[in-house]
Amino acid sequence: MNVDLFDFTLPPERIALRPVAPRDAARMLVVTPEGLADRIVADLPGQLRAGDLLVFNDTRVIPAQLEGTRGSARIGATLHKREGPRRWRAFVRNARRLRDGDAIDFGHDVTATAHDRAEDGSWALVFAGDEPVELLLERAGRMPLPPYIAGKRDTDARDAQDYQTMFAAEPGAVAAPTAALHFTPALLDALAAAGIEHATLTLHVGAGTFLPVKAEDTADHRMHAEWGRIDAVTADRLNAVRDGGGRVIAVGTTSLRLIESATDQDGRIRPFEGDTAIFITPGYRFRGIDGLVTNFHLPRSTLFMLVSALMGLDRMQAAYAYAIAHDYRFYSYGDASLLLP
Repeated sequence: MNVDLFDFTLPPERIALRPVAPRDAARMLVVTPEGLADRIVADLPGQLRAGDLLVFNDTRVIPAQLEGTRGSARIGATLHKREGPRRWRAFVRNARRLRDGDAIDFGHDVTATAHDRAEDGSWALVFAGDEPVELLLERAGRMPLPPYIAGKRDTDARDAQDYQTMFAAEPGAVAAPTAALHFTPALLDALAAAGIEHATLTLHVGAGTFLPVKAEDTADHRMHAEWGRIDAVTADRLNAVRDGGGRVIAVGTTSLRLIESATDQDGRIRPFEGDTAIFITPGYRFRGIDGLVTNFHLPRSTLFMLVSALMGLDRMQAAYAYAIAHDYRFYSYGDASLLLP
C-alpha cells in the first residue's frame, strides 16, 4: 500500500510533553463500528465486559541513551537490542566519525568498542569490563525519551518515573509500552471488581519503533526485530478466556504484536520466545486479539498502519481527525484510545 495513505497533519501543540496526573485521568477515545465516544481511562471498566482480559507488557525501560567521545569527536548512542551479555546493537549519532574497532568513552568508567556497522546504520557496541551492562547504564545512561519529546525539552528526574509503567519488571526496553502508562493500582482494582482480569507478557521495545517509514510502499519497509516471550501458562490462560466467550484486549501495540506473532492459523496462542519483526498493515487477519488500548500515533508510522488494519483506514483517519479537532494529546505521554472492532 502507498505510505501516503497513512499521512495526516498533526499540529505540533497536540504533542504531549508531560503525562497527566493521575495517570488514569487521561482522555480516552472509544472507537467502534458504531462511532466515537469521549471517555477517560478511568472509565475503562464500564467499556469492557466481565470475562474480558487485558494483556500488559511487563518490560522495563533501561537508561539506554549514552553520550560519549571518541578522541575529540562527540558520539551519541541509543541502544536498540541486546545481542549478547555485553553486546548491544545501537543507533549512533555522528557515526561518520566511527571506524570498526574504535573505543567510545561514555564517562563514569564506561567504555564500549564499536563493531559491525549494519545496513541500517546501527553499530554493535561491546562494553568493556566485568560489571553487568545494566549497572553501567545506571551510571552513564539517560532515560531514552522519544525524539518528538526530547527535541523539545531535556530529560529530567521526573521522566525516570513518568516513562515507566506500573508493570515494569523485566529490564531490556529502550522505549516504554506507553499505553500501559495510563494504568494505576486503583484502576486495576476497579477492573477486577468488574470481572475484568489481566495478564502480562514481555516484549523488549527497541528504538526502531521511532524510525520513520521511508519507503513509498509498505511492501518495501523492513521492520526491526524485537525480543519477546509468552510463557505456556499465559498462553493457556488467554486461550481459555476466548474459549469462554471473553475477549483478549491488548494494552499497547507491543502486546498486540507479540500475541499475533504467537498465534497460529487456527487462532490458538502458543508459547513464544524469540525475535519478532511482524509488520501489520490493512488486509492482515487478526487471530489472537479482540481489541486494543493504545495511544495516538505518528503520521505514516507502522503503528498507525497497525491500528488502521484493526479498525479500517477510513475509520481511523476519521477518528484521528476528530481527536485533533477535540484537543486530544498525542504520542507517548498523550491520551488513549480504546479500539473495539
